[in-house]
Formats: sequence, C-alpha cells, structure tokens
Amino acid sequence: MHSTRRCFIAAILVLGGVGGIATAAQAEDYPTRPVRFISDSAPGSAIDVTMRVIVDGIGRVWGGNAVLINQPGAGGAIGVHAVSSAAPDGYTFGMFALSDFVTLPGTADNLPVQVPHDFIPVGSLGGAPMFITAAPWLDVKTLPELIALAKQKPGELAYGTNGPGRLTHLTGELLQSRAGIKLLMVPYSGGTPQVLNDMMGKRVALAFDSYSGIAGAVEAKNAIPLAVAAPRRMTMFPDLPTVAETLPGFQSEGWQMLVAPLGTPAAIVKKVNADLIKALSFDDVKKRLTALGREDSPLSPEETLAFIQREQATWAPILAQIGPVK
Repeated sequence: MHSTRRCFIAAILVLGGVGGIATAAQAEDYPTRPVRFISDSAPGSAIDVTMRVIVDGIGRVWGGNAVLINQPGAGGAIGVHAVSSAAPDGYTFGMFALSDFVTLPGTADNLPVQVPHDFIPVGSLGGAPMFITAAPWLDVKTLPELIALAKQKPGELAYGTNGPGRLTHLTGELLQSRAGIKLLMVPYSGGTPQVLNDMMGKRVALAFDSYSGIAGAVEAKNAIPLAVAAPRRMTMFPDLPTVAETLPGFQSEGWQMLVAPLGTPAAIVKKVNADLIKALSFDDVKKRLTALGREDSPLSPEETLAFIQREQATWAPILAQIGPVK
C-alpha cells in the first residue's frame, strides 16, 4: 500500500514537472498568433496615441503579432470586462489607465480594478504628469494668480474633465483640497478636445491633462500652462514651475499598466514583461514617447503590483472626500 502511494505521488511530481517544462517551452515559442491588447481609451485620444506607439514596439519584438483594440465606455468597465472574461492563454492583455485602478465608488461596475485579485500585473506602460492650463481670457499667468482669483470667485471658475473619477477630475479635486479653493467641475463625454474648444468659447476656464492632450492648444496659445504636477521641472519645459513649488508635495501623473487575465501562465507573464521593456528601449519609441511628454518607467510584475497599490493608497483620501457618484 505504501509502495502504491509512493508511486502515485511520484507520478504527480513527474506530471507537474512535465507541465512546468511544457509551459516554459510554450513561453519560448510565444506568441504564435496575434496578441490582443485591449485599451479602454477612445481612438485618437492622447492615451490611444501613446498605446499605439508601445504596441507597435512590442509588435516589432514579436514580428508583428500585436494588435491594439479600443473598447471605451462605461468609465472603463467595458474594456475591463473584455479582458477579465478572456481566456488566460497569453493572447489577451489589458492596457488600463490609473482611473481604472483608482476611481470613484459607483462610477462603473467592476471598478476600481484590484490586483492581484482581479488581474495579474505584467508591467508598466509609463506615464505623464498633468498640466494645469488656463484660458487666455482668464488673464492669469501663474498658479498663485489662479489660486488668488479662485478665492475671489469661489465656485465660479469651471474646469472641464473626461468624466467623474477620471484623473482630470481627481486632479481638480486635489488642487481644490490643497489650495483651499472651490472650482466648478464640468464633465465632457468628448474629453479634452471638447474642453479646449469650450475654453476658447469662454464656457470653461481651466483644463487639466497630460501634454499630449493639450499640446496643440498650447502651441496655438489657446491654453496657457501655469504649472506641471510632476515631482520636478520637465526637461522639455525648464521654465514651467511644478505645482509643488506652490503647493509642496502636490503630484498628479497619469499612468497605464499592462495586466493579464487571472490564470495566465507565469512564464508568459515574465516573457511579456521582458519584451515590453525591450520595446520601450527602442530609440525611436523613446523619442516618440518623450515628444508626447511621457516618462518611461520599466517595472517587473512585482514592482508593478507595488506601484499600483501605492497609488491606490495615495488617492484614497481624495476619493473618500468626493464620495460615491449618485
């Protein structure tokens, strides 16, 4: 009887070892067909432009087997559901933004995303700091001037957002909290392009977004950058103050992370992480991302998990202050 039991256990160990070897071999040959990268960003949006640069780089590493699929809507929940319900075979990944992990309770079903409970973290897609910009007709040139004006006109200065719970909204809430001012939040389904259009029409006074979202308006002088919410001044804009120079410790940066459905083989997760980092190291990819105001931050799957959890803890007080969406 003991001999039979030992044989059974030995067989299990052998099969487990074979399975592990098979998974490793599968990862070496991976991918053998197109891999879907699902983004919740709308086609043509600032995030979409960035994700296409990255997916193009990954495709070059893999010989073309990388496809970006846009599934926006429902505050990010449509894209999240598409990835969570996909087969965990390494052929579907999610390219999720900060707002999918850090969002208002009640904004959308299945959000905020929790890792590793809902998905497996794979790697960082980098990020970009938020710019605080004002309409030229507002006649303010610095952040201190804006704060002073907002205190004179509590609740009168409007800022446009991409919707409740998005980083454009959270940045506005953080600014109000830290500066002791009251602004009027106006959500736009069309995102920053609509906000900037209404800035010219004198319907909103302020816009908060990464540089790729406001570059055209800034170059045309239809939006005046007052400060950037980065930890230090940017090389591209050495004369532009950080928000922290006025409000110490203030920081707001949009970022995206690559995640996989639960059950995706660890060997594939490790390989995709390595190939992502390789794609981000291409000179032309780095140049294109830098031009979009992006900052590359290669992370291992473990570091990706820790980063997301730190950001969730950072924004929790602001989310609690805003309260659930009704």
